[in-house]
Amino acid sequence: MEVVNLPAVSRVAVCGGTHGNELSGVYLVRELQKKKKGGADDVSVTMVISNPRAVQQCRRYVETDLNRCFTAATLSAPVSDKTPYEMVRAQELNALLGPKGADEAADLLCDLHNTTSNMGLCIFSPVACDWICMQIYRHLQREMPSWPVKYLSFERPAAEAFSLDSVGKHGLTIEIGPQPHGVVRADIFNAMKEGVRLMLDWIQKFNSGVLFDGGEVEVYTMGKNMDYPRDEETHSITATIHPQLQDRDFCLLHPGDPLFLTFSGKTVTYKGTEPLYPVFVNECAYYEKGIALYLARRKTVAVPSIQVKRD
Repeated sequence: MEVVNLPAVSRVAVCGGTHGNELSGVYLVRELQKKKKGGADDVSVTMVISNPRAVQQCRRYVETDLNRCFTAATLSAPVSDKTPYEMVRAQELNALLGPKGADEAADLLCDLHNTTSNMGLCIFSPVACDWICMQIYRHLQREMPSWPVKYLSFERPAAEAFSLDSVGKHGLTIEIGPQPHGVVRADIFNAMKEGVRLMLDWIQKFNSGVLFDGGEVEVYTMGKNMDYPRDEETHSITATIHPQLQDRDFCLLHPGDPLFLTFSGKTVTYKGTEPLYPVFVNECAYYEKGIALYLARRKTVAVPSIQVKRD
């Protein structure tokens, strides 16, 4: 594959607290704000607490999920006294870090999240093949061998992306767990801190003209989600994740494998027709969304060599 030349990544935004009870990002952004820089001398780095009201209350959100508020329709909707706080905040963030899809948008927006699922460190991109994000992913894989580093993406047009990271020209989420919401763990915090440091280090090298070789990477594409079994009348859940599946994110789930264990002790097996990879298994925040887990496919993507484009 030929070398792909891409513009320099000069303006970076690092956001924490999009979900106010995911505390690694909150405390890391606060720490970086004290230093007033992210560690890359030739890069302008803006540190943002995305949802200050939710952070203050240590809640995922105040009125609605901020990380679902960055569609074109929401960002352009008229605002009134009855508009949910997070929708108003999304428009504020879009004005600060975007506008989404415009030349003025941040070159790269990194949003920091925690999950209660056993996901390790995941690079999450709103689009399928972003060569900048994939090269950062390769860099973290090489430099963080003690952590399982994975790449997740939705196979959807960029215009349909609803998350904060989609506001930047390039966008990625660093999602790391397991960590309970409302808690900060030293190992999780330090891994996120190292991931951000390495990301900024890569950007600095890229901007200086370093050629990053291409290669093949494994990518997980998010597919359908599955809800817990529920009572037909009350709609309450009647089962939880089976012990053989719990904490086994990214481990292949085959048809017939244990999936749920009902509260009466019955095993419910996976009825799918193909093996898939479970992710966000038993994520605490997804109970309200009716999601027990997502099922993802794994594929190999050929990433080209990239180098900064010179004028």
